[in-house]
Amino acid sequence: MPDGKPNLNGIWQAMNTANWDLQEHAARPGLVVALGAEGAEPGGPGVVVGGEIPYLPSARQKKKENFDHRLTADPEIKCYLPGVPRATYMPYPFQILQSEKALFFAYEYDGAVRNIYLKDPGPAPTDSWMGQSYGHWEGDTLVIDVTGLDERTWFDRAGDFHSDALHVIERYTLRSPDILEYEATIEDPKVFSRPWKIEMPLNRHVEKDARLMEFKCVEFAEDLMYGKFDKKPGK
Repeated sequence: MPDGKPNLNGIWQAMNTANWDLQEHAARPGLVVALGAEGAEPGGPGVVVGGEIPYLPSARQKKKENFDHRLTADPEIKCYLPGVPRATYMPYPFQILQSEKALFFAYEYDGAVRNIYLKDPGPAPTDSWMGQSYGHWEGDTLVIDVTGLDERTWFDRAGDFHSDALHVIERYTLRSPDILEYEATIEDPKVFSRPWKIEMPLNRHVEKDARLMEFKCVEFAEDLMYGKFDKKPGK
């Protein structure tokens, strides 16, 4: 970039199974039997540094309950915005728009967006699905401090969750022209015994026609969420 910072402009995507489960997991059958192999959940080596998420004993049972009820409880099922860091590794691309004076992230999933403040805006005025993001550079690494995150988001489809005390510090480092190294340190003293970290590469889309497609999923979730309130004919 003209200011000497790495150029992160482009469309990026994680090529892993973190959205199914951040921790190492084997392939398992899906929850909708009629989908057969198409609905099965792929296995993956995990992206949690050290392998385990350090839940407090009181929170571990909640995680298990989330997993058992994930077919209806996962916020993704309901088309809620994914939050941070989950937006980064969902199976949809996202775009970074960078100039010397502004930084903006746009996500294909549900049209989610993040404006990255480049001057400290102070405490977040309220919690929101995508939180408040404050970015700065440490050498060639973009560091984004994320606060004010809504407690209803999950980290993955396996039910890994957090509270309203969640604090995420992201680090984006360009390792090669088309590989972006992503790290996120997660702090939440109400749920975890210590901070923990995930890391993964993000791949740049290099197709000539690469662009974000529209995935406005609200209409896909309406029957699931509100179908029971439909007035039946003759009633």
